[in-house]
Amino acid sequence: MRRVSVHTESWPIRGVFRISRGARTKAEVVVVELSDGDHTGRAECVPYPHYGETVAGVVAQVQGIADPVAMGLTREELLQALLPGAARNAVDCALWDLEAKQLGRRVWQLAGVPEPAALTTAYTISLDEPQKMAEAARAQAHRPLLKIKLTGADDLSRLTAVRAAAPQSRIIADANEAWTPEVFCAVGPELAALGVEMVEQPFPASEDAVLAELEHPVPICADESCHTSRDVAAVSDRYELVNVKLDKTGGLTEALRLVTAAQEAGVEVMVGCMVGTSLGVAPATLLGWAARYVDLDAPLLLAEDRPGGLEFQGSVLQPPGPEYWG
Repeated sequence: MRRVSVHTESWPIRGVFRISRGARTKAEVVVVELSDGDHTGRAECVPYPHYGETVAGVVAQVQGIADPVAMGLTREELLQALLPGAARNAVDCALWDLEAKQLGRRVWQLAGVPEPAALTTAYTISLDEPQKMAEAARAQAHRPLLKIKLTGADDLSRLTAVRAAAPQSRIIADANEAWTPEVFCAVGPELAALGVEMVEQPFPASEDAVLAELEHPVPICADESCHTSRDVAAVSDRYELVNVKLDKTGGLTEALRLVTAAQEAGVEVMVGCMVGTSLGVAPATLLGWAARYVDLDAPLLLAEDRPGGLEFQGSVLQPPGPEYWG
């Protein structure tokens, strides 16, 4: 029988993390631990208000399923017991970690995926006035890939300022659903000239059908529009990529299925994360082999990471050791 525990933590962000929908100065996470008495599996999730989640609600979801988990609920059964989201992610990844420790193997071996290797992650430049974003980009100009948060109004000025401040860095952009078709058509022709390689989620998920009709000056990536493998069919004519986040899929189990579905549909993969600690990012490193873009910089955005966290050498992320996760 397993012992199930769940608790919350708050981790200060370095400065302010700002996107089109608002700003945060701390990351609120939920940690799940599963123990058989000899081994403990653990995982972290980040409840996301935009998806109707709260910290208290996610804790309640985990507590509500604690008895079945304690009695041996499997990952496959978990897919039916909880909806996709943060709570299922934490339980699923804790189950993976516990099984790996019980068997003395690594999660990547159990999952049948390539052994994780070092990954080069994007580094996020938070939304701000063009000049302030340029200053932030200049401070990170040594990084090979920058992700620029956008909001619609004055975004061309933001991208122009960032490009001037970090001339050698590759750039991807994220509008977080803030653009309109008019903004898209106005900014789009300038993207390639500025060296922007990809734009993430320009329109609200409920209004993105128009992407099937518009010309894409650079590839477009679905984030809010694609949560699980079931969403791929609906977005494959609108997006060239999908952003796989474990807090959206509800864990590594469904994330692996989403990667497979995307590949079968001819859609490329980006691997992303919410803003949390290394414990939340660690399982996502197992998807790096499939990704055109990796956006796992969350621990770098915190004022302090969890002890023993993932190792970053600049923007190069090393996979977790077995003592940390998986």
